[in-house]
Formats: sequence, structure tokens, C-alpha cells
Amino acid sequence: MTAETDHDLTREPVAAHEPSPRSGSIALVLLVAAGLVAVAVGLMTLGRAQAQPYILGILAVLAMVGLFNLFAFAAGIIRFVDRSLDDPVMGRIADHAFDGLAVTDPRGHVVYSNAAYLTLTGASGPQEVRPVERVFIGNPDVSEAVFRLLKAAREGKRQQEEVRISGHDGSQGRWLRMRVRPLGTGKREAKYAVWSISDITRDRERQEDVFQELQHAIEYLDHAPCGFFSVNPAGELAYVNATLANWLDYDLAEIGSGGLKLTDIVSGDGASLLTAIVAVPGEVKTEVFDIDLRMRTGKTMPVRLYHKLAFGADGAQGPSRTLVISRARDERSDPDRAAEVRFMRFFDHTPMAIATVDRGGNVVRANARYAKLGQALGLDSASKSIFRAVNSRDRQLLITAINQAAEGQADVAPVEVALEGTKERWGQFFVTPVDAAENEAEAAIVHMLETTERRALENQINQSQKMETVGQLAGGIAHDFNNVLSAIMMANDFLLNAHKPTDPSFQDIMQIKQNATRAATLVRQLLAFSRRQTLRPQVLDLGDALSDLAMLLRRLIGEKVKHETIHGRDLWPVKVDVSQFEQVIVNLAVNARDAMPDGGKLIIRTANVTAEEAAKLAYKGMPAADYVRIEVADTGTGIPADIRDKIFEPFFSTKEVGKGTGLGLSTVYGIVKQTGGFIYVDSEPGQGTSFHIFLPRHHAEPEVQEQPAAVVGAANGAAKETAPAAAEAKPRTDLTGQGTILLVEDEEGLRALNARGLRSRGYTVVEAENGVEAMEVLEEQSGAIDLVVSDVVMPEMDGPTLLKAMREKNPDIKFIFVSGYAEDAFEKSLPEGQQFDFLPKPFTLSQLVAAVKETMAKAG
Repeated sequence: MTAETDHDLTREPVAAHEPSPRSGSIALVLLVAAGLVAVAVGLMTLGRAQAQPYILGILAVLAMVGLFNLFAFAAGIIRFVDRSLDDPVMGRIADHAFDGLAVTDPRGHVVYSNAAYLTLTGASGPQEVRPVERVFIGNPDVSEAVFRLLKAAREGKRQQEEVRISGHDGSQGRWLRMRVRPLGTGKREAKYAVWSISDITRDRERQEDVFQELQHAIEYLDHAPCGFFSVNPAGELAYVNATLANWLDYDLAEIGSGGLKLTDIVSGDGASLLTAIVAVPGEVKTEVFDIDLRMRTGKTMPVRLYHKLAFGADGAQGPSRTLVISRARDERSDPDRAAEVRFMRFFDHTPMAIATVDRGGNVVRANARYAKLGQALGLDSASKSIFRAVNSRDRQLLITAINQAAEGQADVAPVEVALEGTKERWGQFFVTPVDAAENEAEAAIVHMLETTERRALENQINQSQKMETVGQLAGGIAHDFNNVLSAIMMANDFLLNAHKPTDPSFQDIMQIKQNATRAATLVRQLLAFSRRQTLRPQVLDLGDALSDLAMLLRRLIGEKVKHETIHGRDLWPVKVDVSQFEQVIVNLAVNARDAMPDGGKLIIRTANVTAEEAAKLAYKGMPAADYVRIEVADTGTGIPADIRDKIFEPFFSTKEVGKGTGLGLSTVYGIVKQTGGFIYVDSEPGQGTSFHIFLPRHHAEPEVQEQPAAVVGAANGAAKETAPAAAEAKPRTDLTGQGTILLVEDEEGLRALNARGLRSRGYTVVEAENGVEAMEVLEEQSGAIDLVVSDVVMPEMDGPTLLKAMREKNPDIKFIFVSGYAEDAFEKSLPEGQQFDFLPKPFTLSQLVAAVKETMAKAG
């Protein structure tokens, strides 16, 4: 440690650019030490008595010097300095720095400043040095920046400001960058602030020169006679010059603010050409395209693009540089170029994908629609083979066609193949040869038209026609089979009446009856699919109907399957046959149970669907209208896609032999369709199945009852077709009667059995084979016929025609139609206002006799 004098830090500052020489010297210290040693040796030669006064005097002098130094140190007149702080290298760095440096104490006084600071602040010497705020006081352009710097200095923070100092007498002025920071991190050092001032005038001038040059370049580019734009990898317009913006009728400021994409200014599929360029890592490609740009007004203009695109080392695409040349003038001035423009418009805007290929199937050139197709199919941009667009299973068909064209064959048959991609898509390829003399690189021209929608429509029509044909076949079989079943069931009733329960043959006869009843159930299911069954619709609240079914469904699906019904709010009414609707829900619930052998969840939801919501659903074949939707969903195994379109066909079943007839879903389909509704299925293997039933909303209207209550009662009796065994379980106490009945039936065996059964109950029966014979019998009986029981479908004269003819002769004659078809199948052919009863085949003897007695009892 050395001691040296210095000014008080609170007094006038000392400029470090004139450092004071150190007052200490090692030679002086050695000299003083040697003198003290010599004095001590000299005193030792004297006696103790003689030396004592001298010793005391020397000690008094040293004590006075020490005491004086202590007072001087306390007063700050002298101080002890760390020799490490007196490093000449560090001092010269600060003293001769280009930037002005100054250190201020907590009161803002400058305690250090270098030469650059004095120069920048205009001080002529250390005595004139001033802090920053006093230097620039009164300058309005700088005062706010200085205030922010002072605030940061007081808070011990860093701050930087750039200010412009106006020159005197109209001179250019200067730009200064001023910084402030704490001296250190210690508590005492943090109170001192280090100020830095740099002259950045030249840097600013260089920046302004560059900016001016950039402005000139932009101005030249904006007013160039051709358009220019740049597109980033996301397809957004990063830059558009004023010329192109003017051509497209866009505001340049609007384009500059972003929001426009390449597809917004390119007409048709032209943008696909620009985005389909094959990436080659590290290369720069320039392609020429003749396309149409789309103006803001929607009009188009033909242009030629010189599209330059650079790719990084990893193949990443950079922003494009695209020059745009208008071809609009060429259409008016140059006939050859006008023809070229028209051809390119036809080529790029055709709805067909067109490409020329070489013998290996590599695409030489292609139109915009082909480029868009490749992107839609998800093809690798590096692939140029047209075969990659075709599914591998059909690829050989296209290869063969291109080989035929390459060999010069003129008539190459078009091929329809499946396209590559995640979704099922189809395309038809037309291949024509190219004259080898004209172009050796191109072997064939390929035109491709996507046929996915056409095939979907054809499949839908074929499926609809197939279902309709199967329905007609099922209905015809059911009608003929009903006649056979009626004869079997009638003859079986005679055998039951002739045998007692104790008879050994009685059990065999009952077995025949049970199998006949089961066959009748199958026939009814066929009629339901063909939509020829008899329905008795009534206005129904689906919420109440499903609540009534809840107990039955729980018993059917078992304990492993959890059942939940979620009712929609304020469900609209629907008009359906209650029993048939219940059959629909039961069939779907049983199928769901079978799809969840290990248990699961069955959910039934109901909700209203407005016409707007129905239109958004976009289900094929379902018009926009108000519906009530019933969804039956399970968490079962799901339905594979290859059989999803077959589940509603009759006799189609995925169950084991003996575990289903294959008529469950076909019955559901027929009932829903005959009610005027629609049914759709959503299913994925392993993710469960959801059936969506849409029933039309019923709008309440005043209805005119064309039939008296008694007729409805007879109809309800006819509805017992759904449970003939139940009808037998409740026999009437008295089924006998009197009267003359005209029985008209073209099946001789069935007619004989029906006549025999009616006669056994006391009626007089007159038989006729067809309608013509029945009219002759009516005239012979001279009005003695009380009731006519007639088949509907007969040769020469059918049932409806017979009814009309007989009512002309006897308006009060009573009529019962029996048929294997539904009542609706012939009701439209009847004259308005006609009343009749209907008994569907097959029926038992007791059902026939009950219907006859009930009709005979009606008032005429």
C-alpha cells in the first residue's frame, strides 16, 4: 500500500486524461530506513545516559509525524492506494477510448472523464467538465432522452438513447448514442453511474444512404413495365409491386399488410403448377408458366410467369421471385401469340387432367388440373411418374395402355382404374399416341377424368334398384306363399276341431300349427321389407313409446349390457304404426346385444332435427325437412366396410347358421321406408355401431273420418296378423252366425276350405272363382247376398273392380277383402268413399269367422 494525496471526491473533479505522478518512491524509503539504522548505531556507541535524550527526541519527532499522518488520513489529505488500481494499461484504455466516458457520484458530480468525453461535450479542460444533463440542458430534441437516462441512473438500471444534436448556424448536426449503467454491483459502487457518449453520425449517414438506395430500387421495381411478386412457402404473397397490384385492381397497401394468398390471384388450378415444382436440394429452378391471373373484380387476364425458386440444402423451399408479363396485349397485336394464349387457357382450364409422358410413364409436361390432382392424391413431389397416381392393383392396366400408344397404336381403349390415396377415388384414362417425328421425348398424351362421384352415384342407383327388385320379388313370393299358408292353417284348424287333446295325433297337429305360424311371421317380414304390409299409423310421442319399451329392452339385452335412453326436449310428434315402431327398436337392440358378447352399452337418443340441420347432414337421398331422429348406438364390434352396404338386404346375415333369418335389418329398413322415414348406419370395426332413424315430423291437421268406428274395429281385428297365436288364445264365446256369403277366390283349394269353415259356423256360402262369375252369382241370387268375401288379385276382374260394380247394383252390400298383399297396395285403385274391411292372409278359421260375424253385425 502507498499513500498519495488526492482531491476530495465531493470537490472539483479530476480529469483522468492528465494522471498525476505517484509521490511514493522505493529509493526514498530505503534512504529513510538507512538513516534510521545509522542513527540507531550511532546512539548505541554513546552511553545510555548520553543517548537517552537523543532517543527521546527522535521518538517524539516520529510520534509527531505519525500523529500528523493520522489526522491527514482522517481528513482525506492523504490516502492509501491499492497498487493494482494504478495499472497503466487499464488507465490508458479508458483515457484514450473513442467513446466519451464519465463517472458521476450519487449527487451527479463527475468524478472521472476521459479525453473523448471532454471533446464531445465541448470542455476545454478538466476544470470545465460537466455532467450530461448540464451539457444538453435547454435542447428540446434531447431533453426527453436525457430525462430517461437520469431516471435509469438513479434506479441503478441500464439505458440507451440515440439523439440528434442540431448544428449551429444551420450546419448538418450530429447523431449521438448515449448510454448509462451502474459502476458495479456493490452497494457503494451501484451509487456511481458510468456514462458513455458515441458519435454515430457517420453510421447514420451510411444507413440513410442504404435506405435511399433501397427506396430507389423499390420505386424502380414498382414502376417497372412488368409485374413482380414473391410467395413464401406457406403460399402467402410476401411482396407485390405496384404494377401488378394495378393490373389486378388491388390496393398496394392492402396487399402489403398480408392476408392475400397465391390462390387468391391465380385463376382456376393454376396455383397448383407453381406449388408442384419438384424440389432438388441446393438448386435454383426457373420455370415458365402461361396461366390466368384473377383480378379483384373476378375478371381474368392472361400472363406469362418466370417463376424462380431456390431450395435449401435440406430441400426446404425459399421465397419465390416471379416476373409477370401481361399477355393481354398479345391477343390484340399478334395473331400467333393470341392463338398460343387461347390454347394455354383451354389447356389449363379444362376439367380433365392432361399430361404428356415418355415411354417410362414419366410426366414431361402437364396442365394445372393434373398438378392439383397430384397434390390431392398426396403424391411425393419428387415423383414424376404418372403410374404413381394409380393404385398398385390397377397400375398394369395403365402401363399396358401407354405401351400401346408408344408403339403407335391409334385406338387405345380407355381404362378406368382406382387412384392412389387414403380415400377411394376413381379415374378414367384416355391414352393417345404422339408422333415420334415431332417429339422424341414424349410417347403419349394422357387425359384423365375423375369418375369418383359418377361411380358413387351409379352404385347408389344400383343399390336402390337392387333393393327395389328384391322387394318386388319378396312381395310376390309372400303373396303366393300366403295363399299356401292360408290353406295349411285352415286345414289344420279342421284337424284340431276333429281331434281331442287326448288324441295321439293332437301334438303332431299342434306342431303343424306352430310351424305354420312361424312361416307366417317370416312372410310378414318379407312384406315389411317390400313395404307391402298393412300399417295402422297413429300420432305418437316417441318419448313415451320408448319409455314403455324400456322394461322389455332390459330383459332382451341381458345384464351384461347397460341400457341408457336420452330423451330430447320437446320432441315433435310423428305418425307411425306403434307395433311396427316397437319392432324396429327391438330388432336394433337385439342386434346390438349380439354385437357385444362380453357386455357393453346400448344408448338410445332422440332429438328434433330442423330442415336447416338436415341439409347440413348431407345424407344421400334425404331431402331437407323437419325430422325426429332416433339414434340406436352400441359399443360393440362394429360392421366392416365391405359388408356395410349389404346389411339391409333380405337373408343377409353374419351370424352362424341357425342363429337368425337375415330378415331383422331388412324388416327395419322396410318399416322405416314405408313410414316415410330414412335410416343410415355409421360404424367402424372395433368402435361400435350407430343407426340413425329419421322420421318426418307430423303436423296436426283436422282429419275427416271416412270410415265409421266399426270399420276401424274390424281393421284392428285385422291387425291381429302380427300375433295369430294370441288371437287363438282369446276365442270368442259364440262364432256362429246366419246369412248368405259370396266367397270369391281363384285358388280352388283355399276357396273350398274357407267355404267349409264358414258353413261349419252356420252360414250359407255361395262360391265364385273370379269377379265375372261373382257378378253372375249376384244377379242369380237377386240381392240375397249379405256379405262378399273376395280376394284382391284375380284374373279377368280383380277385387277393386268387383267392389265398384257390385256397389252400383247394391250400394249397401258389405265387403271383406282378403289378400296376401297389404291394404295400401290396392287402396288407391278404389273409388273414393268406399267402405270395406280387410283381412290379411294368412288367417285362421277363427279369425275368418270373427271378421265375418263382426262385419255382418254392422248397421247397413
